[in-house]
Amino acid sequence: MQPKPGWRQRGYWLLATQAGSWIFSRTLHILDKIIFKFSNGKQTAISVVAGLPSIMLTSTGAKSGEQRTTPLVGIPDGEGYIVIASNFGKKNHPGWYYNILANPKVTVTLNGQAKSCTARQVTGEEKRQCWDKAVKIYPGYNSYKQRARREIAVFVLEPKK
Repeated sequence: MQPKPGWRQRGYWLLATQAGSWIFSRTLHILDKIIFKFSNGKQTAISVVAGLPSIMLTSTGAKSGEQRTTPLVGIPDGEGYIVIASNFGKKNHPGWYYNILANPKVTVTLNGQAKSCTARQVTGEEKRQCWDKAVKIYPGYNSYKQRARREIAVFVLEPKK
């Protein structure tokens, strides 16, 4: 007999559905910032609800030049992180995608600790490996890929040395 899925696994399912993606894409960033603030930089809504590893990515606006902070699922990768520009399966790339293409110097905040990183878009075999690693943590990326009808970009955020 298989165990019943826990509430976090049910959270995965809801996030991956088209309706769930629509709702969360419009509300999650607000909840993320509130929870991040009240947890002293240790949690976001996505980490609480679905148990996904989350980071706060601060990038420089491609057009405005202003600092923009975005809560993202950050897949641990050595000393850095993998981030997926899925935008919940929408047809367009997320805003942070354009920001890090224009200026790959970013700041990643995790557990209240900020570190400077460089964003690098990955392709080919490296992209496939990063994608596979991300899907093991959050299978919903495959649903987003089907809905997006675009090439979903994958980035590695590498700490500055």
